Amino acid sequence: MRNMITVAVVAASLVLGHTPIDAQRAVPANRTAGFANRAPGTELRAPRSFRTNAEATYPGDPADSLYRAARSAMNRSEYGRAAELFRQVTDRFPKSAYAGDALYWQGFALYRRGSNNGDLENAVKALELQGERYPKASTRSDAQALLVRIRGELARRGDEGSGRRIAQDAGRATARCPADDDDDDMRIAALNALQQMDSDQALPILREVLDRRDACSVALRRKAVFLVAQTNTEAGGELLVKVIGSDPDAEVRRQAVFWLSEVPGERAVTVLDSILRNTRDTDIQEKAVFALSQHESSRARVLLRGIAESGNITEELRSRAIFAIGHHSGTREDGVFLRSLYPRLTSERLRETLIQSVAQIESADVRAWLLSLVSNDEQPLEVRKKALFWAGQNVTAVSDLINLYEELSDQEMREQLIWVLSDRKETKATDKLIDIARNDKNRESRKKAIFWLGQQNDPRVKKLLLEIINQ
Repeated sequence: MRNMITVAVVAASLVLGHTPIDAQRAVPANRTAGFANRAPGTELRAPRSFRTNAEATYPGDPADSLYRAARSAMNRSEYGRAAELFRQVTDRFPKSAYAGDALYWQGFALYRRGSNNGDLENAVKALELQGERYPKASTRSDAQALLVRIRGELARRGDEGSGRRIAQDAGRATARCPADDDDDDMRIAALNALQQMDSDQALPILREVLDRRDACSVALRRKAVFLVAQTNTEAGGELLVKVIGSDPDAEVRRQAVFWLSEVPGERAVTVLDSILRNTRDTDIQEKAVFALSQHESSRARVLLRGIAESGNITEELRSRAIFAIGHHSGTREDGVFLRSLYPRLTSERLRETLIQSVAQIESADVRAWLLSLVSNDEQPLEVRKKALFWAGQNVTAVSDLINLYEELSDQEMREQLIWVLSDRKETKATDKLIDIARNDKNRESRKKAIFWLGQQNDPRVKKLLLEIINQ
């Protein structure tokens, strides 16, 4: 019963106000052992899913002035005063056009004050009264949403009856199958709510969900896979491994592979290695490579390097592994490996990916290597241009780029360097472009320099352009 109420309580909170879970978002750094708890004091934040601004729209109504006074008190955050005035609207003017909505705003004001259970219980009474007397009120759907939220808060404070009511409401929501993004479905919301529980409590529930095979459970299983990974436990990892081997839905299996990156220990790495060796599903293979790139295990780094240099793996997978080595790890040893791999690559695409990857690693060796590629006439032109681009992304000192201009004999490479210099913020880079625009012997180089200088807001550039115009 305790677990059921816990799930129901937080399900109410999530289904009515919190941002739906994005399965690709980054996991908070403090989530190292079980789910992160909600920060104290956030339970009574005004949800975005029901109205928070009481508008006065019936100026000729006998309750208009009283309603406006209540509205003003609400806007000043005087919630107790506002609740009392909204109550008077309904009591004194039960046939007013404002009467039904006033009950909603009375409940909302009490909810916002929420200093004790009495406020919340009175809010429930006001909202229930609206349903009985004014079922067609314009705020009725907002009131229903707020009612579930308040009951959830009461249950969180120990009111078992409120928790049981929410659980019963959730159990009745079985008429249709939820979609993957249907966070308004109570079953999806209940799964979301498991994040508020300790992993020891959550995993048995998630295991039951993942064991289901009925048609309506597919979206639930996909959501459950993500939540299992967020427990960050070895038990969660074993559950994901089971899903990978047995779930009939391909997307559930793919998501389980993807989220193995969040599971600590070598078992996850071993499973990912096995997947890459044995599966022919390219999407699963790509997710396995990504999971390896995110895993903290040193063995995962070794496996990525093996994929990068293997001639028996598709170019796409090799490209992803090469990309990941520099972007997600980026150690000095990774830089040494990538530079040693470069001459063994025959694919221009893989070479360009490697250049981008190695450029993410900050070291003098990387800068020197990139410039050596730029200066090497035996390398393909596009590869040299790619190396120059990445060398210019604040990896290489601007003085080295300026010196390089005189060394380059190929016109396309010079024009590439002019573009690279235009993207640098240093004064020296602008000085060099001005010099090229004024003095370079090649007309195309001068035109390129003038074009890129025209994109800058520099007084010296304006002066140069005037000089050229007035020639």
